[in-house]
Amino acid sequence: MKKQWVAVNEQETVAAAYDRLQQQGYQIVGRREVPVFEEVKGEPVPVRQQIEFCVIEAKDER
Repeated sequence: MKKQWVAVNEQETVAAAYDRLQQQGYQIVGRREVPVFEEVKGEPVPVRQQIEFCVIEAKDER
């Protein structure tokens, strides 16, 4: 069972990404949110949250 992390696209809703991954034959087994920072005047400033799903191929599930 090989796991991989797949990011939700910036212009995509979480629900749309979930549906897309299921249609591609993946089963979602986890989710994480990673903060994305931008440097402004030498200081890190939070810009947004990057949402990622941990997926496995559905055929691997028993």
